[in-house]
Amino acid sequence: MSGKEKRRYVRTKLKAEVQVTHPELGPMKMQTSDISDGGARIMCQTDQMPNVGDEVEVQVQGIGGGDAPVVRMRVVRIDKDGIGLEFIHPE
Repeated sequence: MSGKEKRRYVRTKLKAEVQVTHPELGPMKMQTSDISDGGARIMCQTDQMPNVGDEVEVQVQGIGGGDAPVVRMRVVRIDKDGIGLEFIHPE
């Protein structure tokens, strides 16, 4: 399987403005680059970034019909362009 995609979920390209709220850093405006059933890739242009393992709340912004739900996510990856988040599913 060397060189093949090892992701469990199919990614869908999606550019959406989101508010990512970290317990210490507060709310930050960011944009998704893609999303899947397991999580999302968020593009960041800020010096303050959460750490791998941190939990954040994410809410899509600017959709019609009222406020979008707030979902809990965990930071699983960080690189120079952004962060990878996974959904935290209630047990």
